Amino acid sequence: MRTSLIYRNGTVYEVLMRALYGRHYTARYRAIAELIPEGASAIDLCCGPATLYTRYLRRKSVAYTGLDLNERFVARVVEAGGRGEVWNLRSDDALPPADYVIMQASLYHFLPEPRPVIDRMLAAATKQVIIAEPVRNLATSNNPVLATIGKRFTDAGDGEQAHRFTEQTLDEFFAEYGPRVVRQSLIAGGREKLYVLTA
Repeated sequence: MRTSLIYRNGTVYEVLMRALYGRHYTARYRAIAELIPEGASAIDLCCGPATLYTRYLRRKSVAYTGLDLNERFVARVVEAGGRGEVWNLRSDDALPPADYVIMQASLYHFLPEPRPVIDRMLAAATKQVIIAEPVRNLATSNNPVLATIGKRFTDAGDGEQAHRFTEQTLDEFFAEYGPRVVRQSLIAGGREKLYVLTA
């Protein structure tokens, strides 16, 4: 599987994400972890190197399953004591059920039509769907060099992703889910927007 450098190694991924988010790096995970009660079950889509689990959810005895296209990241989940599965979220396969179904900073991978993956998340969740998505992105920078870097480093194994959400387009998208949206707020210093939908 051909991937961008950021997706080839869990440590490299975390270092680059820390550089990108700076002092807001831990806040982006805490905002989600605070929504998951102790002992709950959670499915984390596009889980990456399982930072949410290893640093926040494992200590709360959350029954965690990480799904990712990247075999290295899935292996890291299993090594950390969680359950992991290699999973292509572009398929129509039903997701495993869980109290909470989470996706962090990955919805843009499904543009221009993210509805099918959101609908499968809602079908799998018994309590809530939690989505945090970047709304300030390198890929949409006015600086052409930064924009090129942002686009080229986003191949998780299924091609580079040129499209991104802004806060306005993300709000417009979730407006279609109307009363299911029980919370929305900016997190991580305004770099991401958090949406919570009732199952």
